[in-house]
Amino acid sequence: MPNPADAAPEFTLPRDGGGEVSLAEQRPAPVVLFFYPRDDTSGCTKEAIAFTELAAKFESLGVRVFGISKDNVAKHEIFRDKHGLGIPLLSDADGDVCERYGVWKEKRMYGKTFLGIERTTFLIDGSGQIARVWPKVKVAGHAEDVLAAAAAL
Repeated sequence: MPNPADAAPEFTLPRDGGGEVSLAEQRPAPVVLFFYPRDDTSGCTKEAIAFTELAAKFESLGVRVFGISKDNVAKHEIFRDKHGLGIPLLSDADGDVCERYGVWKEKRMYGKTFLGIERTTFLIDGSGQIARVWPKVKVAGHAEDVLAAAAAL
């Protein structure tokens, strides 16, 4: 997993609504990447709604926010429309970006072990350096914490 002061791994991924998002093309804007396990699950829905509710505040700071999971674009669009999400959702269907960001991990649930995305958020400054990492995110209050860190950049 990249650490603060490391260069953020570059990527270009397809997004909901069509087109692609390239990390390099966001500069000099700071970027928030929140990696989440799956569309339309309880925690992921709450997290995406929380970032959507703060989208205007992030935008006023010039910060761009993107959600990333391995779900495909069609699933992202259903998720977005069902919950009125207002932040771009990127599809890392092959898991390459999840691997490079170190969020593809062994997880345990109900006594079973499996591989999946560990809920993690990265704040990337305008020069492409990682400013802050939140591993093993607990959803309650998280989007507000990220907003406060982004405001302090």
